[in-house]
Amino acid sequence: MSVAAPTVVGLARDWAHKCPDRVWMKERSGDDRRQWTWQESLAQSDAVAAWLQAELGEKGTRIAILSRNRPHWFMADLAIAAAGHVSVPLFTTLTADIGQYILEFSEARMLILGEAENWERLRDIVPDHVRIVTLPGIEAPPGSVAWEDIVAEHAGKRPEHECRSGDLYTIVFTSGTTGKPKGVMQTHTSMILPMQRTVKTVPSRLHPRFLSYLPLSHIAERQIVYVQSLIQGAQVSFNEDLGTLVRDMSETRPNLFFGAPRVWEMLRQGVVGKFGGPDAFERAFAADPAGVSEKVRTALGFTDYDYLLCGAAPIPTTLLKWYQQLGICVVEGFGQTEAMSLVLNTPDRNRTGSVGQPLDGVELRLSEQGELLCKADGLSPGYYKQPQKTAETFVDGWVHTGDKARIDADGFVFLTGRVADYFKTLHGKFVAPVPIEDQFAANPDVEQLCLLGRGLAKTVMVCVLSAAAQQKPAADVETSLRASAEALNQAVEKHARIGVIIVSNTPWTIENGLLTPTLKIKRDAVESRLGRDAPALATKAAESGQILVVNV
Repeated sequence: MSVAAPTVVGLARDWAHKCPDRVWMKERSGDDRRQWTWQESLAQSDAVAAWLQAELGEKGTRIAILSRNRPHWFMADLAIAAAGHVSVPLFTTLTADIGQYILEFSEARMLILGEAENWERLRDIVPDHVRIVTLPGIEAPPGSVAWEDIVAEHAGKRPEHECRSGDLYTIVFTSGTTGKPKGVMQTHTSMILPMQRTVKTVPSRLHPRFLSYLPLSHIAERQIVYVQSLIQGAQVSFNEDLGTLVRDMSETRPNLFFGAPRVWEMLRQGVVGKFGGPDAFERAFAADPAGVSEKVRTALGFTDYDYLLCGAAPIPTTLLKWYQQLGICVVEGFGQTEAMSLVLNTPDRNRTGSVGQPLDGVELRLSEQGELLCKADGLSPGYYKQPQKTAETFVDGWVHTGDKARIDADGFVFLTGRVADYFKTLHGKFVAPVPIEDQFAANPDVEQLCLLGRGLAKTVMVCVLSAAAQQKPAADVETSLRASAEALNQAVEKHARIGVIIVSNTPWTIENGLLTPTLKIKRDAVESRLGRDAPALATKAAESGQILVVNV
């Protein structure tokens, strides 16, 4: 007798049956704390699913979710899937034009609304035919339906629909580093199978503790925290807001923790700031390395971890080594919305600077252009309503990742940048920006950086100073930046040498459009906004033979 492949809803039902009273989710708001068991969570989601089934009828209706991370995000997602519909998560940082595009392109007929910092921007672009369901604690817009009322009216009911592993479960829109985001379709299988690969590969335990703080609209948080909690029966605590992240990490002591490079850098800055700055931290560490390491691990909640992962963008090796000296093993991995959990380092097989080795069942190869191609079970079926883009990315079972890479003799994969990020200078030769950025990031005065050079006489490093550097004399910082560029120029080919350093006085954020919702740098936006004078400056640097440092 064959066993049906698991579904997201089926996994949740299994835990509700096996351990109904075990706590699945915990939430804190100030001094108020709440928790939900598996049984309580399924009861609410089933009630809403029964209402959705009766209200919408036809299966496959797209339903958007706009909310910060909270237990009811999980419940809403389960309800949508249990009723046979398709969730469309929205980032709470989306601009009005992108939000409108996603709602219209996905043909969403309903929006489940929680706390969202961008609701004031989005409320006027929500089409009139899109019905709104408000989560508990949300002020109800006119004509909306309250979650609590639905649960009360349909308590004890459950939907008739039975999920299948191949059903379209969700459409995850990419963060859009270039152009409009693409809607990546995901089935139950393409969400679950990659995480089953992960659980078999990385150190883990039954019923681990997770902390949910990155946007659930992003595939990594959705799979690594939400889906893995369904696979492992994990307890998930929800971060109140980014201002309480360290407090919530310390309280949760997560067994698994994932962060983009920007998160790991922010945590490092917070630690260093508590000591009074980089110099004070280094003096304290030199005097008592064991004591300082224990203090930092305790403050960050890294006293009982199995696996700490960095992904979504390149991380400077200097940052990884900073954590390593504290006895905190952060490793890199690689996946993307179209194909998750492909390549990972593990604590016992870790090569700094690499994203790791392929997991069991994952095949890799390099194209003639050096692009990384991957083949594995559990891939996305493609892009929603974009067959041409699907055909370009998914070719004969191979995913064209868009990342250039090299693979060493032991099978470790080293990413060298996005294919689209490579540029030709005025000399007609290609430059890979990521390795140069990685070297320049070793300068502690630099917090954010992006290398430009398309058609320029010299490459141009645009950067944002660290908080500590902003307190130093400008002349000292300029000397430091110039010294880093000079040292780097000795190690790279002539056409890739830095001629100009542009210091941006404004941090790059999601709000000002220089970071994606997943904290990736928008290179095109940096180039158009901060690199307007780059051509003239690069020419001047080439003619003078000097490295120029300018502020914008």
